[in-house]
Amino acid sequence: MVNNYFWDFDGTLFDTYPGMVNAFQKALQLQNISVAGEEIYQIMREKSVRQAIQLYSNLNPSLNVDKLKENYTNLEIKEQVNVKLFPGAKEVCEWVTNNGGHNFLLTHRNQSAIDMMNEKHVLNLFSDFVTANQKFPRKPNPASLNYLVEKNGVDLQTAAMIGDRELDIAAGHNAGMKGYLFDFDQMITTVEVPEKRVLKLIDLIEK
Repeated sequence: MVNNYFWDFDGTLFDTYPGMVNAFQKALQLQNISVAGEEIYQIMREKSVRQAIQLYSNLNPSLNVDKLKENYTNLEIKEQVNVKLFPGAKEVCEWVTNNGGHNFLLTHRNQSAIDMMNEKHVLNLFSDFVTANQKFPRKPNPASLNYLVEKNGVDLQTAAMIGDRELDIAAGHNAGMKGYLFDFDQMITTVEVPEKRVLKLIDLIEK
């Protein structure tokens, strides 16, 4: 039975995409670059913020990348107000702990992720976490997962990485565990084959 869940944060536990897209769009506008929110969302959803930055810097040679990053970071903090958990997230975490398992968080976000989890009363359902503050290589590098597995004595046969992008699945596989894809808008095409693909988190609960 898989009952050790390693959760991605953005787009998996919490629906932070609206704030991320708005912040990125405004950061581009500060340099007189106008891009539709739908386009930004697709790039972030399928790839990452880093790849969005790279794409628009390639398309706009005059773009000040350092300024874009700085403005995006500052704006994104202000945009992430009253961020909601995805439906079913808390229920799945409770199911994991009720069945003798553990939830772990693996995020590229900093302490703000922990603060949001505390606000929504789900932090107590997590046994351990890795954030950007710990300076691990980014996914799909498995170093942060390996750290959590070794620190907490997790049996890889009972473990799965849950995320909304292919890099989450790849990170899980690179660490020797299963990968579960939360593809809520059916936008993700993967080379890495997830052991589970769900449209609703609640469907992760094993009957």
